[in-house]
Amino acid sequence: MQYQAPANDLRFLLFDVLGVDRLHELEKYADATPDLISAVIDEAGKLAAEVIQPTNQVGDRQGCQYDPETREVTTPDGFREAYTRFVEGGWTALDAPLQYGGQGLPHTLKFVVDEMVCSTNLSLGMYPGLTHGAITALYAHGSEELKDTYLEKLISGQWTGTMCLTEPQCGTDLGLIRTRATPNDDGSYAIEGTKIWITGGEHDLVDNIVHLVLAKLPGAPDTTKGISLFVVPKVLADSGDRNPVFCGGLEHKMGIKGSATCVMNFEGARGWLVGEPNDGMRAMFTMMNEARLMVGMQGLGLAEMAYQESLGFARERLQSRSPSGPRNPDGPADPIIVHPDVRRMLMRQKVLNEGMRALALFTGHKLDLSVAHGDGSVRESADDLVQLLTPVVKSFLTDEGFNNANTGLQVLGGSGFTTDWPLEQLVRDGRIARIYEGTNGIQAMDLVGRKLGLKGGQLVRTLFTEMTSYLKENPQAPHREELKGAIRSLESATVWIASNAPGDPEQAGAAASPYLRLMALTVIAYLWSRMAGVAQAQLEAGGGNRPLLEGKLVSARFYFEKLLPEIQWLQQDIESGKDSLMAFGDDHWSA
Repeated sequence: MQYQAPANDLRFLLFDVLGVDRLHELEKYADATPDLISAVIDEAGKLAAEVIQPTNQVGDRQGCQYDPETREVTTPDGFREAYTRFVEGGWTALDAPLQYGGQGLPHTLKFVVDEMVCSTNLSLGMYPGLTHGAITALYAHGSEELKDTYLEKLISGQWTGTMCLTEPQCGTDLGLIRTRATPNDDGSYAIEGTKIWITGGEHDLVDNIVHLVLAKLPGAPDTTKGISLFVVPKVLADSGDRNPVFCGGLEHKMGIKGSATCVMNFEGARGWLVGEPNDGMRAMFTMMNEARLMVGMQGLGLAEMAYQESLGFARERLQSRSPSGPRNPDGPADPIIVHPDVRRMLMRQKVLNEGMRALALFTGHKLDLSVAHGDGSVRESADDLVQLLTPVVKSFLTDEGFNNANTGLQVLGGSGFTTDWPLEQLVRDGRIARIYEGTNGIQAMDLVGRKLGLKGGQLVRTLFTEMTSYLKENPQAPHREELKGAIRSLESATVWIASNAPGDPEQAGAAASPYLRLMALTVIAYLWSRMAGVAQAQLEAGGGNRPLLEGKLVSARFYFEKLLPEIQWLQQDIESGKDSLMAFGDDHWSA
């Protein structure tokens, strides 16, 4: 089926719930009027459905092709044309800085576009997606010369970018990297080493690819404190000569087959230092934090497409009769959407998708406030929430994005397991999002091991203030008591971690993943209460889209009755500690 952008839900969230339509009141985002935001939603939806979606299945079936003689990579049929349309529409420049040819629009709008692109072809969306992270890192840490050399063409989409971290012997533990950077007489560096799993490392969509590469200088410490960041172009900007950085092959993957995932060999390639020597991790995390939010949108995008496909199937597939009596008396059977278990699956998809979208756009809005609001205290509070929620968005949206795609496949039954239907591809494509840009377990450890303690615990206090202030200001808030209970559970778990984890890192490790999930479910509960409150007010005022608003009230009830109670066992998991988890001895595993 053709993708339908969730335009009504987006407008409800952006305009009625979050107030993103008021960002134009801030000087930085003066152009982001409600009319412009609506136009972005509509035009991005058309592009996704009419240009990007038609390339998805062929991308999966053809995959990328590697020529070992030329060491070049060819993308699937239609990718170049679709990418060109994406570039010509200015979508690569949407929220990029004005001084280098960007449009300077809010980051929240990029989140919207990311979801639509990832719904319709995740593989194709990876090429401009990684480029955006490279733009952010260079803008934040590059010299003026590097910015002038690379940013305009990266922002225009004429060139693309990569992130080169992982090596055959190390992934998360980047202190083990072996790629070396030797100073040249002209101020550049000779980069030698091998990187693996490099998205968009080599392809035929553009003429030049700009690699951001982690490497170690001579004499640098063999830890993460000895890592520097370098920009290494495929084609040298000054001479047009080919830089000796080549693709050594493509990874053979279960999904995202239209995304070129490359082994990259740096054979004395010329590179230029980004930022200060041995400060590469700080610069790279600028790129990685952006990428983690983008990956969260990948999970949401796939979940939305899976929901649309499974809903369409459930409305048409005839099988058995409704338990309450025939709903389609003139036909041989009823559509399966009448069956309670099918409805449970569809409701879970719909309600989680809308909650995840609210969480993502709430975070995107805070990101915009953190860089554009005139009040320093508002900027700081917004930044606190962005830092705290970035690993939550990445992990929860990719966990549940995959789960919802898998649930959608189950709705289709045997049809879902065949390549005749798109669900199996969505499941395969979605699995990687829980792994790359830092596995979801690593995200949970970042939340518990680093974010909770930042600024003396200020980040999580800001979150509690956000939610409790809402309850104080809205004594009639929908599902008030359930939300209060969730906040109490999160507070209890936070206190438990603060009391037990500092003296025993294994306690932090054991609690991390359930704690991240507990936080996600609680924040989404807060947002569902807000959504239900707005819907109820609009219904009472006699305006708005009644089916959407009535659906919001039912969806909120489903969330609080059927999904939020998971927090009870998550709290038990956290506060029961590590003992049963760590008790196995080496000889117990195979006994």
